[in-house]
Parts: sequence; structure tokens; C-alpha cells
Amino acid sequence: MAQTPSMSRLVAQLTRLPGIGEKTAGRLAFHILRAERGYAEALAEAIVAVQRDTRLCSRCFALTETDPCPICADPRRAADVLCVVEEPADLLAVERAREFRGRYHVLHGTLAPLDGIGPDELKIQPLLVRLGEEPVREVILATNPTAEGEATALYLAKLLKPLGVRVTRIAHGLPVGADLEYADVMTVGRALEGRREM
Repeated sequence: MAQTPSMSRLVAQLTRLPGIGEKTAGRLAFHILRAERGYAEALAEAIVAVQRDTRLCSRCFALTETDPCPICADPRRAADVLCVVEEPADLLAVERAREFRGRYHVLHGTLAPLDGIGPDELKIQPLLVRLGEEPVREVILATNPTAEGEATALYLAKLLKPLGVRVTRIAHGLPVGADLEYADVMTVGRALEGRREM
């Protein structure tokens, strides 16, 4: 069946999303086409708004619409414990576990020398600045248990230990090769409870 030019454009844009192939994009496009007009307009506005309104917190580099983000601005959060994660999605996974009441620092990636990603491409320098300015006594390294995540955790541990801060690593309740973003709440909670010294 031939698609209209506007349907073809929509399918082409949807296939650019991660994990969306042409068949899935076609089903999504037909769903949008059959939905009420208000739904399509609300979807389009939500897409525009997320690009327009979302930015990085200047303190922890989480996604936010206010600066500082709600977690950094919350006086009930422990200021002396910092959980370092790879990506904003990992922060959300830890928050869903409802076990951690400290603050965060998002690296926005992991060390991957073969891909040209070194310490300067990550938010490591701002982390060091935070440790000099804030009363942090413990840094929890919650990078994913992948080769890159482990290498990043080891690099950070060697960098942070001389600063006199306690450096811990989340327990490996997560399977090797898995991402925090896809882990269940109990697994993430146990991993935080079972963290160990680096």
C-alpha cells in the first residue's frame, strides 16, 4: 500500500528513534493518523517542549527544567553522599528504588578510549569541583557493570581516594552487561544496599 508523502516523512522520522524499525514506525504512524487530532497536536507539542524546556542542572548535570534541579534544591536530601551515574536514565532507575536519599552526579557517558571518549568528554572535572566545594564524605560509584562502566569506576576511584572521600561501588546485584535503566526496583535497591569499598 502506498503511503502519502506526509506518512512517509513521519515513518522516516520515527525510524530514527532507537529501537524503532520500519514496521514499528509504520504502526506508530498509523496509530497517530487514526487518533484524535488533539492527540497528534499534544504529541507534537510535547516533542517540541522537551527540546525547548529541558536542560542540564548546572550542579549535577541531570535533566531538568529548573536550575538547580529539584533533587539538588531539596534540603531533605543528604548533601554528604553523592551517587555517580553514567546517564540521566540511570539516575531515574536509582530513584525508582527509593533507597537512596543523597544527591547525584551524572557523567553523561563512560570512558571508551577506542571510541575517543576520555575523561575530558565526561563530567569528571565538574565532579572534582563539587567535591572541593560541597561537604561530601562518600561517593557511590553506580556505573553499569559493563567493561566501560567498570573502567570508569576504577578510574574515578583512583582519582577520588586521594581526596580523602570514602569511595564505594554499588554491589553487583545487577547482571554483568546489563544497564541500570532496565533493572527492576528490587535489584537496584539491593545493589545500593550492598555497595562496597573500592
